[in-house]
Amino acid sequence: MTASAVDPSRLPRHVACVMDGNGRWAKQRGLKRTEGHAAGEEALLDVVDGALEVGVEWLTVYAFSTENWRRPTDEVRFLMRFNESLLVNRRDELHDKGVRIRFVGRRDWKVPKRLLRRMDESIDLTAGNGKLTLTIAFNYGAQAEIVDAIQAIVASGVSPSEVDEALLARHLYDPEMPDVDLWIRTSGEYRFSNFLIWQSAYAEMVFTDTYWPDFRRSDLFEAIVEFQRRNRRFGGLDD
Repeated sequence: MTASAVDPSRLPRHVACVMDGNGRWAKQRGLKRTEGHAAGEEALLDVVDGALEVGVEWLTVYAFSTENWRRPTDEVRFLMRFNESLLVNRRDELHDKGVRIRFVGRRDWKVPKRLLRRMDESIDLTAGNGKLTLTIAFNYGAQAEIVDAIQAIVASGVSPSEVDEALLARHLYDPEMPDVDLWIRTSGEYRFSNFLIWQSAYAEMVFTDTYWPDFRRSDLFEAIVEFQRRNRRFGGLDD
């Protein structure tokens, strides 16, 4: 599917992707799991280009969860090095395309300081860009995000009667992040997996059997077209 199939007047403002299936993609080919993660880089860059092509404003991808620390040590170590390498090798390219890079997740828990520096460098480099905000959820868990927000609210001394949805949203990792309109998961799994639960309360969800390393902008366009077929009522009724 090409971008011409997408209605530019009804785009999802914020698309979120669970980039799942890297390990199974590699296993099918007799490769190490880490080879699947490496192959996923090309998919990510092509999806970013697709989002830019049709005019999506926000794209958030699930790169590493708070639960992923349970994976084998060698795989975790690879993912730390891989994400650092991706930032170093690709941030200039993304910057030239007008992409603003952001991160959500816990920064003060296990993440190597060197990787944190690379993240901050990427944020600073691209801060002035406005074509697309690419948010990388790294060391991220939606339940942890909500707990951290509640702790910050409690620490501020706010009375219980003042706590509402808007206040909690202002204490999430990125208060500027809009709610998710289109939530995509690859690899044939049907789970939230602790990803943007608060922001995705009224997201339209699309699941595909395609493993992430094979996912391309044409798959993104297909998901957007499916989004545009749906009638979003947000708990109300049709007129």
